[in-house]
Amino acid sequence: MNRYYMAILWGTIALLAPRTILADEPTPLSIALEEYDYPYPVGYLPVTTEGQELKMAYMDVTPRGGGVGKAVLLLHGKNFSGAYWKDTIGFLSHNGYRVIIPDQIGFGKSSKPNIHYSFHLMAETTKKLLDTLGIKEVIVVGHSMGGMLATRFALMYPETTTGLVLENPIGLEDYRQFVPFVSTDELYRNELKATPEGIRNYHRTYYVKWRPEYGEYAEIAVRQKLSAEYPRLAMSAALTYEMIYEQPVCHEFGKIQAKTVLIIGQSDRTVVGKARVRKELLPQVGNYPELGRKSVELIPGARLVKLENVGHIPHLEMKGKFHEALLNFLKE
Repeated sequence: MNRYYMAILWGTIALLAPRTILADEPTPLSIALEEYDYPYPVGYLPVTTEGQELKMAYMDVTPRGGGVGKAVLLLHGKNFSGAYWKDTIGFLSHNGYRVIIPDQIGFGKSSKPNIHYSFHLMAETTKKLLDTLGIKEVIVVGHSMGGMLATRFALMYPETTTGLVLENPIGLEDYRQFVPFVSTDELYRNELKATPEGIRNYHRTYYVKWRPEYGEYAEIAVRQKLSAEYPRLAMSAALTYEMIYEQPVCHEFGKIQAKTVLIIGQSDRTVVGKARVRKELLPQVGNYPELGRKSVELIPGARLVKLENVGHIPHLEMKGKFHEALLNFLKE
């Protein structure tokens, strides 16, 4: 048999043979992250919303060495779960703090329902978690979307919030003023169309200098997209984008009563919906150095900590300086 027919034969065999998964090829991950281990034990709070029986995942980490310790609440960003706080949890626990880390409904190991998402509802559910755990006062730390939620929580529960830390929060500006509106259906379709390369590239924009360990959080999203249940997660993602767009908190900064610090990576240029912003407007939006300066002027008594050459996630990219700034605030 000549080489030509041999090539056809082996090509046919290759097509018919069972497909093997390469070692570096992503495998599916459930949208509830059952196969993904969190850094600390996970508990679940039963929640009923819009007639649906849901569960809110959370970690409750006691101070290292025992004791009660002041409570710190860590609120995650939109494209993350509470697990990405692992180093900050260990740092706070080592320094004598009790740390509460929820996955908001729609994220992480929590339920992914099709409901009307709102920061008010998330704040109320988080308050229910604290009440269940017997926590009456808490210092609230919010990153990215968690910063918007932390602001809403502080406004709704000033008697509970003894301090407010906003780490590169989104929502320091009102996106409705320059990001064109799109429907929930279009947002959902965009989530379904996301590619592994697109997800990985988007995560790289969070950092000034990429490190391989940051890739863990992009791969979670890549692997969840392979799940048969992914459309349900995609709808939750679309609805929570809609929540961010439609429910700004920056207009209420003047009403915040809690002692507040903004810790801002100065190289961050995040804008929710940036791809739809007109090109000529891009230099004027997402300017975190300027947004941080303006925001501390609006929040009574707030102060600003600038972290140079840091992007959107200081607690990952420059955790030493972030932890130092956080601890200084906690000890004031």
